[in-house]
Amino acid sequence: MAKKILVVDDEERLVSLVKAYLQQEGFDVVTANNGRSALITARQEKPDLIILDIMMPELDGYEFMRLHRQERNTPIIMLTARIDETDRVLGLELGADDYVTKPFSPRELVARVRAVLRRIGQEAPKAAVLRAADITLDREAYLVTVGDRPVDLTPSEFDLLATLMSAPGRAFTRLDLLDRLQGTAYEGYERTIDVHIKNLRAKIEPDPRHPRYIETVYGVGYRFTPDD
Repeated sequence: MAKKILVVDDEERLVSLVKAYLQQEGFDVVTANNGRSALITARQEKPDLIILDIMMPELDGYEFMRLHRQERNTPIIMLTARIDETDRVLGLELGADDYVTKPFSPRELVARVRAVLRRIGQEAPKAAVLRAADITLDREAYLVTVGDRPVDLTPSEFDLLATLMSAPGRAFTRLDLLDRLQGTAYEGYERTIDVHIKNLRAKIEPDPRHPRYIETVYGVGYRFTPDD
């Protein structure tokens, strides 16, 4: 069955262009032209991935992500015409899995869509359940618990934690982790990893200011340390 993509943007020409490229690649595409209608469409259509513009009327992309993330963890690729890093970081902090800056190549966007879907749809490895200290990660059930408490992670946060937990003590560079998440390590996007790590620590660490599990390896990246 074809994967369903929701494209949300108030620029009709851009939506038509992206829709045409995605359909040519075999995707089922639904569209919305503002954040409010996108919320309704997402509830009805339950897309496999959302391509989301940030600057829109009625309800912008940031507010859409805040509301949608309360209901579903659909992978989101955000589109932004803003070049300020703080705008991109805000989107990542709200749960976006990737971002593309306008103007962009439709072929690159399709490649990003395939990379995210490939990562989400990967078959579970033999070690489907990972355990360390009081954290349990179940790839098949797509579930993470800390103690007895279930933790709601975005797809990128889930895969990032799975990567780190699969090799305790190993120091991963940011580009290593970015490659695991996106399928391609785009230089200049390493800041993405820092934002996902910040979000992940806020959800699993007893004290995010003094991480117990996800340790920063200065000058390198991050590693998972299951023991105090």
